[in-house]
Amino acid sequence: MASSSSLHGYNIIAKPTGPACNLDCRYCFYKEKEALYAGNDSFRMTEEVLEAFIRKYIESQSLPPEVTFVWQGGEPALMGLDFYREAVRLQKKCSNGRQINNSFQTNGMLLDDSWCEFMKCNNFLVGISIDGPEDIHNYYRIDHSGRPTSETVMRGLELLKKHGVEFNILACVTRQNVKRPLDTYRFFKEQGIRFIQFIPVIERQPDLAAEELGLQLAPPPVSGQEDSTQVTEWSVEPAAYGDFLIKIFNDWVRTDVGSVFVMNFEWALASWMNSISPACTFSEICGRCLVIEHNGDVYSCDHYVYPEYRLGNILNDELEQMVESEKQIQFGRGKEANLSAQCRKCDFLFACHGDCPKHRFMDLRKGRSGISYLCNGYKRFFKHIDPYMKKIRQLLKQGKPAKMIMDLSKKTAIKDVSR
Repeated sequence: MASSSSLHGYNIIAKPTGPACNLDCRYCFYKEKEALYAGNDSFRMTEEVLEAFIRKYIESQSLPPEVTFVWQGGEPALMGLDFYREAVRLQKKCSNGRQINNSFQTNGMLLDDSWCEFMKCNNFLVGISIDGPEDIHNYYRIDHSGRPTSETVMRGLELLKKHGVEFNILACVTRQNVKRPLDTYRFFKEQGIRFIQFIPVIERQPDLAAEELGLQLAPPPVSGQEDSTQVTEWSVEPAAYGDFLIKIFNDWVRTDVGSVFVMNFEWALASWMNSISPACTFSEICGRCLVIEHNGDVYSCDHYVYPEYRLGNILNDELEQMVESEKQIQFGRGKEANLSAQCRKCDFLFACHGDCPKHRFMDLRKGRSGISYLCNGYKRFFKHIDPYMKKIRQLLKQGKPAKMIMDLSKKTAIKDVSR
């Protein structure tokens, strides 16, 4: 059984189809992971792995009254509905009286009435990947024949609405669509979408480590070693990403507080409220969000699915021992331990905590820690929202609704006050 020390507050992203996907998005960081399993299998989680994962995951969650399963890919819908019917059956069997939640991240291409009926009946929260209006979405998100996908995805979105399935939107921000923040944001609002998350796309050109693994993108940098700073042509530029968030924030803070929830702003508010960030990207330490691949292999993080970060296999190893292993603990603590001197002196360290270690490849020198590629962009964004966040915090502490910030913002620009 799990010890009382720390298994509270961790989760696992399950990838039942591994990197296999029915799309060929040009910016995808995960599809190349097929090379790590080349010729090994068909990228489908077996019933044996599924049962072991569900049983051990629930058993290891000794403290929370609710246990959440997160299904991702690749494209998890490729497993078919029967797989998830069996998953739900096993969850009920192993729940031991606790509430079980399911989150399902999909590209939306395979959604139909049967899928949506099942998800509604079993209270699935669905995340659907849409990058914006048709021309923005289709720029990178294509199928294996090079055909656009927006029309099919939007059809899936309408089916989710029709069946009353709870959903949110995950939108990737690239060098191409970063130029059109308000087109993107207002498109989502026109679709009646209330929960949105903007994810910056950042990948480095392949290096020697990538070539040795047969991969096309560089793995995460290693602190204290010089790594390439050459990013892919689709990677968003730092200042542009900061401005993207600022322009959307300006629209949101004047018209949509309390009615549209942009997770990037919610995460920031948590930091200004001195709460632990819900996003591992901005938390002080990491290592509490692991990944289980289709064959049962468990890795330190979604962005660290490389041989050196493999912790074991669900069929052969105890989950709690992998999560609480010294290897994983050091992985998580490394985020704070390897902060650069520049980060430690930054006024916005409380909001960023140096960003994801995967992105810390700027200014890397021998014996020194790197800084986030997005550092300048985040500083622009945090500096801009600082007075607004302080005012929202003040409103909340006074027992007033955060949406009051809208009237204040319309009347005059919020001026900075001491934190």
